[in-house]
Amino acid sequence: MTDRLRDVYVVDAVRTPIGRFGGALSGVRPDDLAAHVLRALVDRTPGLDPARIDDVFYGDANAAGEDNRDVARMAVLLAGLPVTVPGTTVNRLCGSGMEAVIQAARAIAVGDASIAVAGGVESMSRAPWVVPKPERGFPAGHQQMYSTTLGWRMTNPRMPKEWTVSLGEGAELVADRYGIDREAQDAFALASHRNAARAWAEGLYDGEVVPVDGVDLARDESIRESTSAEALAKLKPVFREGGTVTAGNSSPLNDGAAALLLVDEDGLRATGREPLARIGATAVTGIEPQYFGAGPVEAVQRALKKAGRGFDALHTLELNEAFAAQALSCLSQWPGLDPAKVNPRGGALALGHPLGASGARITGAVAHQLAAAGSGTGLAALCIGVGQGLALVLER
Repeated sequence: MTDRLRDVYVVDAVRTPIGRFGGALSGVRPDDLAAHVLRALVDRTPGLDPARIDDVFYGDANAAGEDNRDVARMAVLLAGLPVTVPGTTVNRLCGSGMEAVIQAARAIAVGDASIAVAGGVESMSRAPWVVPKPERGFPAGHQQMYSTTLGWRMTNPRMPKEWTVSLGEGAELVADRYGIDREAQDAFALASHRNAARAWAEGLYDGEVVPVDGVDLARDESIRESTSAEALAKLKPVFREGGTVTAGNSSPLNDGAAALLLVDEDGLRATGREPLARIGATAVTGIEPQYFGAGPVEAVQRALKKAGRGFDALHTLELNEAFAAQALSCLSQWPGLDPAKVNPRGGALALGHPLGASGARITGAVAHQLAAAGSGTGLAALCIGVGQGLALVLER
């Protein structure tokens, strides 16, 4: 332990291209995806002895299949790092990847580590079906099988029904509460796809995306460059008759992984590199579960207050786009924020939302954008199922 908190720096951040559900990455195990970004991250800093990594933190939202038994530790072993490097896996659902960054940064700040890797992984394609054990042997009736891909399952009957609505119905509820209409949602989704396509065309992701060996996928697979307002308007509501939430203004199901290299001053000297950014304030908040989409509203405000910053100070804000209605509900509560600073390179509606990886992806995205700008303040935030919000400030 130290007498004061240490500064924590992001030296580098990488991610895979994000694959569609059942798409190009569906044949790759999640532990292999996690190992891939870990290996790539280490290889990009040849001056760093991997044995100096004090811990590896990974977020993983489902962890019911091949990513069971601590996928962070599995990634360390599969990536060929020394067996002396430990690893731990954390779960805050959609916020898991950012939670991993926060926990790694906290360990460094208090002196428990000098160098750490933080990231996240999810293969929604390979999430298994599960069957609970019967309460007694040799049941005569049928057993219920559950998909572990997304959302509530095996729900405790003591939970109030209004808390356990589907994620899509939760998006409808925030659209109702904040007055977000269908036209606005579709327009937001269209902008996300156009911004993502433009960012790729301009090479803005070249410095952070590391394609997976043996897979024919060079860029994010869910981007629809040819979509239009007219095409989006033709889609039917998915979650409620007469609703406004469609497949076109919701994030898709995805596969992917991301990782960041975090260090203190001594670790920075060991890497021999200039940092992308410095970790600043963080905040986590809770909200009624059915209104999970508005979770970032208070978390972002608290993180900015801790950092002594206002919305006018932000160079960029990466807000994970679980649903257009959800993102727009948050933006409506931040009147001091310039919308042009939000997800300038596209968001999850276009890039994809591999649950456990998304928090690490958007944190790395902010770090790279600040490095490209040369200086500034950035913020990353996510809504989280079951009613939470998570935010993290970065500085350069």
